[in-house]
Amino acid sequence: MTLGKSDVLTDLDAASTSTSVMKKLPEVTLAFWIMKIAATTLGETAGDLFAQTMKLGYFLTTIALFSVFVVTLVVQLRSSRYNPFCYWTVILSTSMAGTTMSDFMNRDASAAYLSGGATSLGWGPQGLGLGYPAGAAILISILLAIFLVWRASGMTFQIRDIVTFRGEALFWSAILVSNTLGTSMGDFLSDSSGLGYAGGALLVTGVLAVLAALMKAPAVPNVLLFWIAFVLTRPLGATAGDFLTKPVAKGGLDLGTAGSSAVLLAVLFGLMAHAQVRERRATGSPGAAPEPVTQRAG
Repeated sequence: MTLGKSDVLTDLDAASTSTSVMKKLPEVTLAFWIMKIAATTLGETAGDLFAQTMKLGYFLTTIALFSVFVVTLVVQLRSSRYNPFCYWTVILSTSMAGTTMSDFMNRDASAAYLSGGATSLGWGPQGLGLGYPAGAAILISILLAIFLVWRASGMTFQIRDIVTFRGEALFWSAILVSNTLGTSMGDFLSDSSGLGYAGGALLVTGVLAVLAALMKAPAVPNVLLFWIAFVLTRPLGATAGDFLTKPVAKGGLDLGTAGSSAVLLAVLFGLMAHAQVRERRATGSPGAAPEPVTQRAG
């Protein structure tokens, strides 16, 4: 499969997509990345809100948020065409679930991971205590396994051309694992690397800038650049979320998980509404008859 340089990271040649195929996923544009960062930052603050501020704990919160992910994913899979609200709700649910899944894998019940003077969190085990390196290694292995299965299936890696159920299932599996992996990387940068929240965010931003420059390098596949960028926007959101919510003494702004989540939710909702309006303008009036769907394997 040969990919053009604008196949994955931009929508410059979107007009060449066959009109007989009804897209289920968005074009990957600058707006896409802005919404991705907003959703992952909200995922970090909202996950911490439930697990730490509300003291439900990592175990119960992981179960609850993973259930939310399953429900939102079913709605997305049953949708006949791309709907920004459905799509970005799933992205948000993977970000929230990924936050607590990462915390549950990497952390333990020690006071170092408790917030606001809490002495315990929720019911059940509060973490496996694997640590960030071991947790990241496990998640990278799972993500590589998903990509190997994806490649063996013969289905396309081009996001805008994924229209089959199997293709979407593989895509969303990779999204969930990559968001969980990105959370682990963000927490490591913020908590254990010595860079702090701002330093970690600056490092990830610099790497993303390098990836953007590599778009012009013919030897580097855009599919690879997309997934590296997708993983790295998660630690950017994680460090940004920590910067907003953590105490000033730890290098944060101490805005709190509830207030930060409310502001971020309003921002994301506004972006989703704007995307919905643009999608309706691009596809015609909401009541127009849908185009026929031609299923293809890849």
